[in-house]
Amino acid sequence: MFSVPLRRRALLSRLAGLAGLSLLAACGPVGMTGPSPAVDAGKPVPVALLLPSGSGNSGDEVLAQSLRQAAELAVADLQGVRIDLRVYNTGADPRAAAAAATRAVDEGAKIILGPVFADAANAAGVAVASRGVNVLSFSNNTDIAGRNVFVLGSTFQNTANRLLGYAASRGKRNVLIVHDQSPAGDLGRRAIAAAAARAGVAVAGTAGYEFSQQGVINAVPGIVAKARASGADSVFLTADSAGALPLLTQLLPESGLSPQTTQFIGLTRWDIPSSTLALPGVQGGWFAIPDPGLTAQFEARYTAAYGAPPHPIAGLAYDGIAAIGALVRSGNPNALSAASLTQNSGFAGVNGVFRLRPDGTNERGLAVATIQNNQVVVLDPAPRSFGGAGF
Repeated sequence: MFSVPLRRRALLSRLAGLAGLSLLAACGPVGMTGPSPAVDAGKPVPVALLLPSGSGNSGDEVLAQSLRQAAELAVADLQGVRIDLRVYNTGADPRAAAAAATRAVDEGAKIILGPVFADAANAAGVAVASRGVNVLSFSNNTDIAGRNVFVLGSTFQNTANRLLGYAASRGKRNVLIVHDQSPAGDLGRRAIAAAAARAGVAVAGTAGYEFSQQGVINAVPGIVAKARASGADSVFLTADSAGALPLLTQLLPESGLSPQTTQFIGLTRWDIPSSTLALPGVQGGWFAIPDPGLTAQFEARYTAAYGAPPHPIAGLAYDGIAAIGALVRSGNPNALSAASLTQNSGFAGVNGVFRLRPDGTNERGLAVATIQNNQVVVLDPAPRSFGGAGF
């Protein structure tokens, strides 16, 4: 069984001895233009870090601590530039996030890192947009991206593009989209459909289910019938391990939709939590993960520094700080403008390469993985640069 209250928060998604993040070979800055606070690379650059601490939720406190510590680790790793990291606790309240963003800019912040949740990030961006300050949110909800708000989290669109590009290369050309009837499920459905068009994969149809245990049970016969009638060679699920994924991957095969003949593909991480790996129904499924080698290196460094592993999205804080440092190191007074942030060559991050797009979204280098004998196996490695395979 799974608990399914609709959540108002954003969708959350996830270098040994580095001296911070490096810029990849530049192809020239692109993207939005507009006034942004000038920076002096010879002085400490004020950067505001907006965290969800104070919400009253213990999970938010753990997340806030992990993000702060990852950001501090990045600051310590930087060479040739100094960051004046200023922490503001906003809870999960959009009004508090807007107030914190305004206060941070009043106090000299040149850029804002965070918040986590989509509504808070949107409020922070609106509050400081007229002052030319950009917001690098930890959210992965592309609905809030644009103008001065960027999302750092791995997006559904990014993941869907990677997986359907790989599927097409393996001869999978007819996909059935299976989604929960929720804001997250709808966002995922739209991302998969757009990715299919980009990859030249036909959408055999869509099948939704009420976001509850009984809703899944009731929907399974129809999903199986639609897959058979449409000739779908793959089924793309938006469900995650905390929601409908365990039940769907159990009931669909039991109802006659075999993973041996129909490829199961997942929009979310099927390796988190690790107990998911033991589910019979996920064996052989495809999903996307950050570069596992780089991720392991970051997790080892973080654990050595703080005595416990990082939160799955803590690397976003490291990436944000280190990207800021790499840009400031250039000496350009407009280093934190939208045009600089969206330079096309991107950055090399602790979870792999990534770049920010002019529309506020991002692209990340992801590996395609599967599960075999309860273990993660990489089928196609994450690209280490833009323009090659995997993009």
